[in-house]
Amino acid sequence: MSVAQPRVMIVDDDSIVAESIAELLSDVGYDTSAVNSGEEALAAIDDAQRAVGGMAPNPFAVLILDMSMPAMSGLELIKTLRKRHPSIVPLAITGYGTIEAAVQAIRTGAIDYLTKPVVDDELRIAVEKAIRQQVLLAENANLRRQLEQRYGLDNIIGSDPRMRRIYDVVEAVAPSKTTVLMLGESGTGKSLIARAIHRNSSCADNTFVEVSCGSIPETLLESELFGHVKGAFTGAYADKAGRFLAADTGTLFLDEINAASPGMQLKLLRVLQERRFEPVGSNDTIEVDVRVILASNEPLEELVAAGKFRQDLYYRINVVMIQLPPLRDRISDIALLAEHFLAEKSKEASKQIAGFTLEAMQALRGYAYPGNVRELENIVERAVVLTRSTRIDVDDLPPHVIDNSTGKLLPRHVQLHLAGDAMWSAGKPMPLREALQEPEKQIILAALEANNWNRQQTAEQLDINRTTLYKKIKQYDLEAYGQAG
Repeated sequence: MSVAQPRVMIVDDDSIVAESIAELLSDVGYDTSAVNSGEEALAAIDDAQRAVGGMAPNPFAVLILDMSMPAMSGLELIKTLRKRHPSIVPLAITGYGTIEAAVQAIRTGAIDYLTKPVVDDELRIAVEKAIRQQVLLAENANLRRQLEQRYGLDNIIGSDPRMRRIYDVVEAVAPSKTTVLMLGESGTGKSLIARAIHRNSSCADNTFVEVSCGSIPETLLESELFGHVKGAFTGAYADKAGRFLAADTGTLFLDEINAASPGMQLKLLRVLQERRFEPVGSNDTIEVDVRVILASNEPLEELVAAGKFRQDLYYRINVVMIQLPPLRDRISDIALLAEHFLAEKSKEASKQIAGFTLEAMQALRGYAYPGNVRELENIVERAVVLTRSTRIDVDDLPPHVIDNSTGKLLPRHVQLHLAGDAMWSAGKPMPLREALQEPEKQIILAALEANNWNRQQTAEQLDINRTTLYKKIKQYDLEAYGQAG
């Protein structure tokens, strides 16, 4: 079965230019059409939309448009596309290239900006980039409802008191444009919290842009954030809009800000104070309206004291601080998170998995998780892929989790043996209620030991209230075990 090629429309009042671009892209495999005005383009797009029933994404993936056209200008066409056909990605071209015009086109919604005469390779690369963006837009449209559920505060997993306090801070700070600084180890969910702030803000419908400063070489980070102009440095073959401009009217999340060099820290201080900057190689100043959230996986106060992080930048970004606890300090949340990931990964793998055995959950709760929530997610995914059972057992977990777990739950065969002994005490079967007391005693004792005799955490793990736990401890005289330990 042949795969439909992406459809590209070229809009230019110069029919020779439109037809030549259409022919060039057709030669490299795109399904193209050319029109000579914005009005013609919208009519053709509407016809295509009706042809697929009106509800499906528009068959056109990319619209290459001239910025200078009579009647409806390129900017007007881009604005109309954003309202009526947001899944179509605009790519702007013009014979009068300036930084101001490029900024205006990108702010309006164009993914890129090319100047005439268009170079074949530049056009091909720009269209490939636009196609990738269109695929992402289509996926985002399909997953918007799921994303809202995932990033809505009511659906972030965790009942630990510290996490509940974080949710309160997020709800309080989200409506404003206050700068937020998050501290926490890698994998604790800083990106998730940043997205929750964005999703609950007034700019939720605008762009959320995430940059991991630690993963970008220092020599490229300035260009990545602020953009550059053609010829600014070796390899700068075309103008590039940076992440600050891409996040204009939305949210920019700068992760691992502790990795930024002193020079970059100074530039960030200025843009955070003034909301303006110059692209690399340009003297033109660009102003942006962007909400900035920052995160560090190292304590910034210690870096400031060691002279590795600018004190003035630290005070500028430390307006509202959120400290995310590591997963090993959120034992009561491990079961909730594990069950959440199990449901998610089981669905992805098309498997029917009911839950975890008691031994498996005990092992998960006793592990320290140096990789935090992200590591737990990977552990559950691995278990889902490998298990042949309807429940995740301890044998489905990675060896390092089992070997390094502090959980002391009795093995299943020992529990069954105890249950059997209890039922046939004195050579005759006992009432079921009495026979179940010994296994219950052992399970409660194992949970207390695994939680270092923290009654609150033990009650949460066993899904009983604390009063019930105290009664059971007294009933089975378990305090003696705790004192002996």
